Amino acid sequence: MNGPVELSTAAWFKSSHSNNGGSCVEVAADFPGLVPVRDSKDPAGPALVFPASAWRSFVTAVQAGEFGTV
Repeated sequence: MNGPVELSTAAWFKSSHSNNGGSCVEVAADFPGLVPVRDSKDPAGPALVFPASAWRSFVTAVQAGEFGTV
């Protein structure tokens, strides 16, 4: 990834499992090969952009319980 990613037109969404009192992240799925992530409580704040393969690895590890319960 080279340089900043333009996120002004990103279509952000939260997981259907996000009814936990507001501690949520949002992701944008319309960036081939990338997964932008932001804090749903601060939509105008910064976003992190991960390679899609790294995001998939993270989600797989979470689903497998590798990080325990938070």
